[in-house]
Amino acid sequence: MAEAAIALDPWAQTIFQLTTWHEGAGIEAPLTRRPFAQAGDGRVAVKLIERPSTTTATIEWRDSTRCCYGDQVWRAMRARTAGVCAMSGCAISPGDAVYGPNPRPVPSNAGAMILASVLDQATPA
Repeated sequence: MAEAAIALDPWAQTIFQLTTWHEGAGIEAPLTRRPFAQAGDGRVAVKLIERPSTTTATIEWRDSTRCCYGDQVWRAMRARTAGVCAMSGCAISPGDAVYGPNPRPVPSNAGAMILASVLDQATPA
């Protein structure tokens, strides 16, 4: 019965063909999460829009391969893991003062961080 439904539905046919091609080609799954692009590589553009308070910032995040947020709220926190600052490309160590996207609802760029020192020097767009 399922095969008959696939045969009649163009969308199901497309998904089936993509899945079959993907499995046969031996390539990485398209939904596998990859690390965030680093600042300056041309895929991520990050701009400070405004600073509503001393512990929050409104950020414009544009990642041509993953997600776009025109006015995403970021909050001050301590880095739990090592990473790379999305604005400057500088290394982030656990415990550094950073800003991260508001965790609820979970955004596509949930693992991104901006060093607080870099954000403090930025001027709103």
